[in-house]
Amino acid sequence: MVPSPGQPSTGMDAESIAEAIMAGCRQTLARAITLVESAKEEHQEKAHAVLDLCLAKQRESMVIGITGSPGAGKSSFIEALGEEIIHRGLTLAVLCIDPSSRRSGGSILGDKARMEKLSTRPEAFIRPTPSSCHLGGSGPRTHETIMLTRAAGYDVILVETVGVGQSEVQIENMTDCILLLMLPGSGDELQGIKRGIMEIADIICISKTDGQQERIASLAQADFEAALGMLPPKHEGRQRKVLLTSALNGKGITESWEEIIAHFSFMRKRGILDARRQEQLSTLLEGLVEEELKKQFMADPGVAKRKKEIEAAVLSRSLSPFSGATQLVKSFIDRR
Repeated sequence: MVPSPGQPSTGMDAESIAEAIMAGCRQTLARAITLVESAKEEHQEKAHAVLDLCLAKQRESMVIGITGSPGAGKSSFIEALGEEIIHRGLTLAVLCIDPSSRRSGGSILGDKARMEKLSTRPEAFIRPTPSSCHLGGSGPRTHETIMLTRAAGYDVILVETVGVGQSEVQIENMTDCILLLMLPGSGDELQGIKRGIMEIADIICISKTDGQQERIASLAQADFEAALGMLPPKHEGRQRKVLLTSALNGKGITESWEEIIAHFSFMRKRGILDARRQEQLSTLLEGLVEEELKKQFMADPGVAKRKKEIEAAVLSRSLSPFSGATQLVKSFIDRR
């Protein structure tokens, strides 16, 4: 069922926001995501209250991470795949993570503009968000945003990551399936691709395999299949596939969706899906505890004062950074 738009009011309390999200109000969902992404303490308190309430209604959404090398056509592929998903009678949320500038902190956030057809579909909700220089290929609040879109009742959630990198493997901690998108001819670049991203990929799709690229794409497909054969299987009993796709003419898009369906069916039958989601929640809890500890540590006035002294000693080389860090943490603990 398509989430129906509502008329969210301003100044809503956490309970009203959660109820509107679970009723399918897209405007409230968008505002709640903004609330979650805000660094203001009062916003964070309300966001946490909303998330707690939304946990009561977490739909069995299929959460799929789409990653790939820069220029692989992730946005075009997602638009074509999204059209296929909607054609199957399902609703779709797309979370696009755009890279942020380390200097200005700004982000282009152009993914929604690139998905012209999908952005006009009432069955689709597209949310671009800056990475805020967060490692792991995602944004700092991607996991929370996934929880909100699941509560809103979307059947499928696609998370488009920043791009392939060593830290990109962290997307596994928040998605059920990872689809790696590569360009034709990139088989020659296998040595430059981090082993980690190949190990966590559930499905590999070679994009832009139309026109003169078809022959090169077939060679790349063979290279990737050979590479997968040298890696241990991600899940015993399931062989990972390398598919040829084209968002331009629709080649391989239906097959890609069917492979995703087959992956979820396998995961459910083996009990892997439930175990993976439990592990994701545990990892999220651990990460949030670390974040909260760091926040309290850096906000402590005693730490700020002691930090200047220790930093001066480190810069003068009368104290090593290792001993300095130990002393700083100890001074924080001793004040408690």
